[in-house]
Amino acid sequence: MAGKFEVFTQSLQIRFQNLSLLKQAFTHASYRNEHRGENGQDNERLEFLGDAVLELLVSEYLFNRYPTLPEGELTRMRASIVCEPSLVKFADKLQFTKYIRLGRGEELSGGRRRPALLADVFEAFVGALYLDQGLEAVRSFLQTHVFPELENVHGLLLSDFKTLLQEHVQRENLGSLTYKILEERGPAHNREFVSQVFINDVPYGTGTGRSKKEAEQRAANETLTMLGR
Repeated sequence: MAGKFEVFTQSLQIRFQNLSLLKQAFTHASYRNEHRGENGQDNERLEFLGDAVLELLVSEYLFNRYPTLPEGELTRMRASIVCEPSLVKFADKLQFTKYIRLGRGEELSGGRRRPALLADVFEAFVGALYLDQGLEAVRSFLQTHVFPELENVHGLLLSDFKTLLQEHVQRENLGSLTYKILEERGPAHNREFVSQVFINDVPYGTGTGRSKKEAEQRAANETLTMLGR
């Protein structure tokens, strides 16, 4: 089994000093219950730790990546990243399912593909890596395997306020909804955009951001507030 995990870590370009931590991260409680003779623990405590480490490093990433976004939007974005569906996608991409150790009953009931179980394993892996090599190693892992995926995720997140506004405008028959970039300012490496919402050519909220999407999203957010939403 150790050899199997060594191949896995080599594929991630990570070398665990304490391989038992890695095995623990992939050990479900059902496996431990059926193999009490083995010396080892399940992954529940590592999951607890990994969740906290993920929250910290994703918060750090968002704080640095989007310096113009307010606290509320950063919190919403973090919640959309450190959540079961996102963690399952990351676990699937890295083929975590191949290495999970399950009890026979859990295996037969399809536990290997259960989203909550996969998300827990991903968090446990992060916790194990943190204990084995520290915060910088986890940050490097996320920068390689997770953060690049968040650019696409962020594009979806940015559509939230715009989608809410579009739905409100259509539901209330308020007319046509458009966004206009009023201003582009700053040097190329630190560009800032100013966007404004127009409903039936009547100006509403404005927003600024380091991209047009950020500016439009904040303009939509302000417009929703103006409309009592």
